[in-house]
Amino acid sequence: MAHTLPALPYDLDALEPHISRQTLEFHHGKHHAAYVNNLNNLVAGTDLEAKSLEEVILAVAGEATKAGVFNNAAQVWNHTFYWQSLKPGGGGAPTGALAEKINADFGSFEAFTEQFKAAGATQFGSGWAWLVLDGGTLKITKTGNADLPLAHGQKALLTMDVWEHAYYLDYQNRRPDYISTFLDKLVNWEFVAANLAAA
Repeated sequence: MAHTLPALPYDLDALEPHISRQTLEFHHGKHHAAYVNNLNNLVAGTDLEAKSLEEVILAVAGEATKAGVFNNAAQVWNHTFYWQSLKPGGGGAPTGALAEKINADFGSFEAFTEQFKAAGATQFGSGWAWLVLDGGTLKITKTGNADLPLAHGQKALLTMDVWEHAYYLDYQNRRPDYISTFLDKLVNWEFVAANLAAA
């Protein structure tokens, strides 16, 4: 099956002023699209061609000779998940069962935000910060480059892209400002809550 670039779940200018139309044009229209094209080229004519995105990731995870396939497949998955982790008018604190679970596993929403900010700020180079469900417990993790919770038996609930192309046009080298804005203004808590409910 040919993998396709999913449409953004909002207009290109919907996240302004926090994430600009220009950033989304490059990030989604160039970077994400390139991962999709690269993946299709890499799996064409192989036994991976008919597999779903998740099946491809799990089939090649940890195989050094398939690093290119893993990197591109994982980046397609990561970016698709990231777009859904954002919404216009998002951010703030969650409610309901998600809020209760965060309080139970982190002690407070403030403790969660501190850990999440630290994961994003201390990821050296390119990567991702995640809220995951691991063995029934919420945890904060970070992964380098294309790595993702799926390859480690964890259920992803939320991600924040900390590759420079995610924020550099809008925040330059101020990654902490981007991270704070992500949490305060952009997180799609309904998406996170739905992921938790489906786990």
